[in-house]
Amino acid sequence: MADISDFEARIAGALDRIRYQIERRGKAADQAGPEAGPSVDELEQKLAEERVVTAQLEERVKALKERQDSKIATLEKDLEAVRSANAVLEMDLAGLRQAYAELEGMVAKLRGAVEEGVAEPELINRAMKAELDGLRAMQAADAAEIGAVLAELKSVVEEDV
Repeated sequence: MADISDFEARIAGALDRIRYQIERRGKAADQAGPEAGPSVDELEQKLAEERVVTAQLEERVKALKERQDSKIATLEKDLEAVRSANAVLEMDLAGLRQAYAELEGMVAKLRGAVEEGVAEPELINRAMKAELDGLRAMQAADAAEIGAVLAELKSVVEEDV
C-alpha cells in the first residue's frame, strides 16, 4: 500500500508541474499577442496563393501530357507507315529474288542449248522475258525503297516544323 501512496504522490506532483507549464505558456502567448504568428487572414491568403500555384502546375502538367500523347500518337502512326513500307519492300524483294531465280534457270538452259549448238528461239524469248521480269521487280523494289525513305524524310521534316 505504501507503494500506491508513493505513486499517487508522484503522479499528483507531475500533474502539478504540467498544469504550471500550461499556465506559463498560456500567459506567454497572451503577452506576445498577435505578433506571435501569422493571422488567420494571412494564412488563408497564403493558402489561396498556393492553390493558384497548384492549379497552374496542374494545367502545365495537363498540357505536357497532351503534347506527349499527341507526339506518341504521331510516332505510332509514323511507325505503322514505316512498317507498311517495309512490308511492301519485302514483297518486292521476294518478287525480285524469284525473278532472278527464274532468270538464272533460263540462262542455264540457254547456255546448255548454245553449247549443244541448238538455238531455240523459245528459250531466248523466255530468257528475255525472265530478264525483263527481273528488271521490273528490281524497279518496283527500288520504288518501294525510295517510298520508304521519303516517308521517313517526311516524318523528320514534319517533326522539325
